[in-house]
Amino acid sequence: MLFIILAIIVVLAIFVVSVYNGLVKSRMQTQEAWSQIDVQLKRRNDLLPNLIETVKGYGKYEQATLEKVTELRSQVAQASSPAEAMQASDALSRQISGIFAVAESYPDLKANSNYLKLQEELTNTENKIAYSRQLYNSVTSNYNVKLETFPSNIVAGMFSFKAADFLQTPEEEKAVPKVDFGSSGLGD
Repeated sequence: MLFIILAIIVVLAIFVVSVYNGLVKSRMQTQEAWSQIDVQLKRRNDLLPNLIETVKGYGKYEQATLEKVTELRSQVAQASSPAEAMQASDALSRQISGIFAVAESYPDLKANSNYLKLQEELTNTENKIAYSRQLYNSVTSNYNVKLETFPSNIVAGMFSFKAADFLQTPEEEKAVPKVDFGSSGLGD
């Protein structure tokens, strides 16, 4: 009888250790995924001063836009949480898009090889940030599912595992773009 009780205790201990290790692994994958986003945000922040200096050479360019990019860059670097960092990052992405859009008015700037290289690098970095966000949300989902499903939820509760937050899409990016062909002559 003692042997059976001892065997049950050993099986339960192995089960708890196995589930615990799986939860730790999932939590670490979530942290690693955030780290990948952080690396891309730093890369973008490192590229921005070069973009600003390249654009500054074109005197008529909006100084307010460049100042806003610098301010948002600082907010991303000083963020204290992933949610705060992504909020500042989303605003910074919109400002970078604004720089690219306004640069269309400056043919000399658009033809500048430094500008073109920086634009390409920033575009690639933005794509990497988007991919990293998807990966983060995917591993966060897997981790959170483990926290809520039986029997791992029991072990998670015993060891105070906390759910990870998903990265959200900003409301302004969820809006459906308005397409207006106006009086373009199409269909007239």
